Amino acid sequence: MIVRDRPHGAQLFFIVRGSVLPHVAWELITCIAVAVLVTLTHGFVYQFKVTLTTVPFSLIGLALAIFLGFRNSTAYDRYWEARKLWAEVESRSRTFARQVQTMLLLDAPASPTPPQDPRHGLVMRTIAFASALRHQLRGSDPMPDMRRLLAEADVAGFGTARTGTDYLLRRNGEVLGDLLRARKVDAPLALDLDQTLTALTSAAAGCERIQNTPVPFPYTLLLHRTAWLYCFLLPFGLVDTVGFMTPFVVAIVAYTFFGLDALGDEIEEPFGLAANHLPLDTVCQNIEIQLREALGETDLPAALQPVEYRLT
Repeated sequence: MIVRDRPHGAQLFFIVRGSVLPHVAWELITCIAVAVLVTLTHGFVYQFKVTLTTVPFSLIGLALAIFLGFRNSTAYDRYWEARKLWAEVESRSRTFARQVQTMLLLDAPASPTPPQDPRHGLVMRTIAFASALRHQLRGSDPMPDMRRLLAEADVAGFGTARTGTDYLLRRNGEVLGDLLRARKVDAPLALDLDQTLTALTSAAAGCERIQNTPVPFPYTLLLHRTAWLYCFLLPFGLVDTVGFMTPFVVAIVAYTFFGLDALGDEIEEPFGLAANHLPLDTVCQNIEIQLREALGETDLPAALQPVEYRLT
């Protein structure tokens, strides 16, 4: 995700990092080349004059702009919902760590919490859950992080589980169930902790829903085709009225339409590694710092900082 101050003045025209321009450069160059060719030939294709007025382009352009706006609104809804779900993961993880550390007093409080204390395992599995969810959504290998965060038995169980995130929450539930049956935790407190785990499960399921339910392909295909046809035919409708300025006008229109199309493509799948995707590495790092601090640890990992205005 790009994090920077709002650009002003001439800066607007020279910023490339985070812009959609690199994604639409070839489409833009192609449209400008066609516009230049049409301008030089005055709209003739061999011996035939292609005569188009601006009226159909006005009608189609208005419909296309509304269509692009609706599609981008849908894509941003997916992006924003994904961010809210990850905010829920962060909030519930903090809540779980606080509940475990302040209310689940099995023995005399210790700072930092020793690894053999059940509270330590409960919190570390919650940290691992956030990292595992990130890897699951991005299709990357979670095992290096799991070996760093979990005990050997949990690493082995995670490796054999079909869904690692579900395994980690289930293990936390099993530990709480054992404590409840051993009468080391009261039933009302166990219920509160279980509700927090349920909220984490719900947030993970919401992320999976966004990932596994893309915008319908025919919807996207129609938009792509219409934008291409409009931008390629536009020079024939402009050359008789704006003359040598045709390539310039076509460049502005093509940049707007292709840029909105590319931006929608990028943010409708918000969990990837593109410049404008969600900074899941940073969110997971923050969760780890906060929960390790709740355990009383002082040797905490450093918070991730933007690299060239980008958080990953």
